[in-house]
Amino acid sequence: MNNAGDRTINDFGEQFTHYHDNEGYFGSAAFLANMLGPLLSIDQIKGKRVAEIGSGAGRIVGMLLEAGAAHVTALEPSNAFDVLKRLFGGRQEVTFIRQPGDKLPPTGDNDFVFCMGVMQFIPDTAPVVRAAKGALKPGGRFIVRVYSYEGNQTYLALVIQPLRLVTPKLPHFALAGLVRALDLGLVGYMRACKVAPLPMRDYFLDVVAKLSTPSRRLTIYDQLNPSYVRYYTRQEAETLLSGEFEDIRLYHHRETTWTIIGTKPVR
Repeated sequence: MNNAGDRTINDFGEQFTHYHDNEGYFGSAAFLANMLGPLLSIDQIKGKRVAEIGSGAGRIVGMLLEAGAAHVTALEPSNAFDVLKRLFGGRQEVTFIRQPGDKLPPTGDNDFVFCMGVMQFIPDTAPVVRAAKGALKPGGRFIVRVYSYEGNQTYLALVIQPLRLVTPKLPHFALAGLVRALDLGLVGYMRACKVAPLPMRDYFLDVVAKLSTPSRRLTIYDQLNPSYVRYYTRQEAETLLSGEFEDIRLYHHRETTWTIIGTKPVR
């Protein structure tokens, strides 16, 4: 792998080959609605043509189908593509493309393009934003979800940044073992959150506590494994789609992630 982007694609291929459990709340339309918040009603997806950048093992694809999307174009560049096709290959309403986000076909016929929890792993986002615009019909909307810097400062300083000095270099078996140990600590922390107003309490009780054990461990692995990751400030999130999209709005989901929506100009 020659650069951070290529290494990160390879990282996710390995990740989703081992972690591909999308069952329960983790892969549900209800979770998608939670992430979208006031920006977009889940009902607006029904009957629409949509595309997703960075489909991984198909978590968001499954959510979109459950929400009633008429057609989903699933774009995934890594070896997770094989997992994606195995899980959804029988669905006629899904088109599979093994390409990175900047290669999304400029069909101009999609009502929505989603990039949920992926953009923070892409070093050069501008080509991806332009590709999303080209795939949308005029007035279509691009929905992005990225890690938030605000709300995560203590967590980053005490946990993520020290661990990431080592974890991106670990082989899978070693990182998986570390993740299992961290998950035990996480379960204990969530129990403490039920009786005390600890940092990030709402996020852990409203989101993480609803996940199955495999989904919870994937969430931990996802933050420690990739070669490149970025936590966006509000200002950075606000400008991510600027220049290509209009009516850009943000939702600070449980003060841990930014959901961003922008509309392709009609003219």
